[in-house]
Amino acid sequence: MEVWKWEGWPGSAMRKWREWREAFEDPFREELLASGAPDLDKVLSLLPRPTVQQGIDPNVINGNIERLETNPEVNLGHPLIDLSVKTGLAHIDATFQGDHPKYGLGSYGRSVVDGFPQIIISVVDALSAWGVKRRAARLWSYWLLNMVHDDGRLTYRAACLGEYGQILHTAAILEERAGTEGWWDESFRILDRMAEHVLRLRSEAEKDGSGLIVGPADEDLYSMGRRYFHTNAWLAKGLKRWAELCERVNASPSTPMDTIREVAAALARDTVAAIRRTWPEDPADWWLPPCIEVVERPRSLTDTLMASYTNYRYYPELLSSGLLPSDLANRVVEARLSGGGQLCGMSRFDDWTDDWPLAEYLYGLWSLGRKDDFLLSLYGHIAYQQDKDNLTACEQLTFPPGQPVAPYCLPCQLTPTRAARLLVKEKIL
Repeated sequence: MEVWKWEGWPGSAMRKWREWREAFEDPFREELLASGAPDLDKVLSLLPRPTVQQGIDPNVINGNIERLETNPEVNLGHPLIDLSVKTGLAHIDATFQGDHPKYGLGSYGRSVVDGFPQIIISVVDALSAWGVKRRAARLWSYWLLNMVHDDGRLTYRAACLGEYGQILHTAAILEERAGTEGWWDESFRILDRMAEHVLRLRSEAEKDGSGLIVGPADEDLYSMGRRYFHTNAWLAKGLKRWAELCERVNASPSTPMDTIREVAAALARDTVAAIRRTWPEDPADWWLPPCIEVVERPRSLTDTLMASYTNYRYYPELLSSGLLPSDLANRVVEARLSGGGQLCGMSRFDDWTDDWPLAEYLYGLWSLGRKDDFLLSLYGHIAYQQDKDNLTACEQLTFPPGQPVAPYCLPCQLTPTRAARLLVKEKIL
């Protein structure tokens, strides 16, 4: 592959940016996958790496790395992958204020963002995956006690509908990996009330015929409540996982477990049926609308605000829910690959990259057995969504050479930490 030399900056960069902006296919994927699985060193050689000139004190991060004790050991065959995983784990305590969650730096360090559910979802997944169980349980317990209303609703001002399902799923993950010690006794009733809230929403939704629940899908589009496929997929999964968790620990939820399972299965069936009715019959069509309601067809997956949100978050979360049969799941992947959805494996949003939900896409690729695409996206993120020196991961960067569009955020930092755990032969639940 030809390595592009950055001569004549900024003119040469602008020309490349225009080419990438108009490209429907990832301009690097074909050659990187031509001989099989992509190689991280080859990916690293393609473009200048970001210098974001921000981040947490490296001395704090390095000190946290030195104190890390993981199980299994972080040994993934490449020093940069290992360091990315460890740096992600080290950023958790460096970002949190004690047990209190923080999203990131700058505007993302404001207290109004502290309740964003994706913080705790990514943190508990990362810590428990690498055997840091007691810390995962402690942070999880604190979050549930402080970020959920008495009626089961999330306190965050712009909580998205699917996050209720993701929280219930996270509870199941933590129990599977770490047991119930240190969090279950005081958290059960909180989670039970959350499940009851979701069950009430489903009961109301059944009255409109489709059965799908109306609600927000991202805080930036919070007022645009629709019957989104990925949010309903995650609500169905969350209810199912909640019933499974209660059965494993011999708990008695307010609604009988068999009833919860029936509601979850019915919502899953209704969601898949709605998708098949809504998506175009042509399997090569890259525009797969994210909801039942009519959405204007974009010219690409970054052409409109709705298209960009669909590409960078809605598709990845739909995949990670595990709801879709393989034919539909692979259509989502092909849509991103043929509709202008990625650059060197990273998620495109408008004219930049936004990778904080990329772990969801990576989980989806792994479950489909698409390991080459999994590695391409993982390596692209490691190479070009993180600072070349301190590995700080900004939520959004311009096309290479990446400059911050939005500041550092913890879920983006934890993307390699979460996804790379799948590369370890030791089983991860």
